[in-house]
Amino acid sequence: MMMDLVDSAVVPIPSAVAVGRIPRRQIQEAVVLAMADPDPANLFMRLYYIFQSIGMFDQARDMHAKALERRKVYRLNGSATPTLRLLAILGPDPERDNVPIEYVVDGSDIRLEFLYFNGSDATPLVLPDHDVAFVGIGESEQGNVHLNALEGLLHDWPRPVLNRPAAILRCARDRLRESLAGLSGVRIPAYRRIGKDGTDVTSFPCVIRPLDAHAGKGFEKIDDSKALAHYLAHREEYAFYVADYLDYRSADGQFRKYRIALIDHQPHLCHMAIADDWMVHYITAGMERSPQKQAEEAGEFANFHQSFGLRHGKALTAVAKAIALDYVVLDCGEMPDGQLIVFEADIRSWVHNVDPADLFPYKSPHMKQIFAAFRQLLFDRRHNPRQV
Repeated sequence: MMMDLVDSAVVPIPSAVAVGRIPRRQIQEAVVLAMADPDPANLFMRLYYIFQSIGMFDQARDMHAKALERRKVYRLNGSATPTLRLLAILGPDPERDNVPIEYVVDGSDIRLEFLYFNGSDATPLVLPDHDVAFVGIGESEQGNVHLNALEGLLHDWPRPVLNRPAAILRCARDRLRESLAGLSGVRIPAYRRIGKDGTDVTSFPCVIRPLDAHAGKGFEKIDDSKALAHYLAHREEYAFYVADYLDYRSADGQFRKYRIALIDHQPHLCHMAIADDWMVHYITAGMERSPQKQAEEAGEFANFHQSFGLRHGKALTAVAKAIALDYVVLDCGEMPDGQLIVFEADIRSWVHNVDPADLFPYKSPHMKQIFAAFRQLLFDRRHNPRQV
């Protein structure tokens, strides 16, 4: 596939971050403004962001597809005097393929453009000129098609590239287990793939999830073969990940899950959720309703490098080296015996600074430190690119 590098002249549009800040009462006005955009590609992409922000997901997908029919490159509103041009290479399915990188560079001096790449499309690439490229396509059955096609192209890429596709592919749950096997102080659920019959599952309790599921969709703890048969009979999917259940509750009976961004192999705490159920998600853990949980999370942020980060410093360093990505996000916890348990490594996990400041006043300063670390990574790679 041939690649030409050109000066991009596309008109920037509001980002998902900016659209998400629009009060609900002003959404209709935002739609009117988007509909008045003279650029049809920008018009449809702006409507995609608006519909996505208010939960009209079917309409949003339709708008996104219409936008990509017209153009593959989009620029987001940003600094009038950017000091670095970042090109994020994304897959065509916005809900399943891509890292929400706009949240990490929001409000910075980075100019962000998206290039939507389809590994099945043989059309020659026309690249907007940029200083650093960032592969933002996550591992999945669909995304892997794009990652495999992109891997060969990047050997001749005209600019430094962050996040090589071959390393992203190793984030598949079963491959991640292989990558981290044998690391001192690290525990990982031994995920393997199974089909619809589930006949080779003989150890219980176990956890099971559809192959490309995230955010807890279809994720369940199974106690016996009867429960497994019931689960499989009521799922539409035909492929699943299964692993032995690991009890990682703390001494007080609560489960704690940490989201840690590895940026240039250095760990940064993004959040810590506390729940009385084994399947911990920040959005359902009730963090916003519990001053006690908020106080504990605030303490974790303030003391991360003297507490969790220190206890698991060697393990996190080993994990970062094994994964070998410039930017990746871990969901992890701590086993009762003190081992670091890594549930997932995914570039697509949401890292942001949009939580209400009145509920979480301690978060914003730490998130800004994370964003500064990512910015530094970009500038370092521009001047000192790693060899493929």
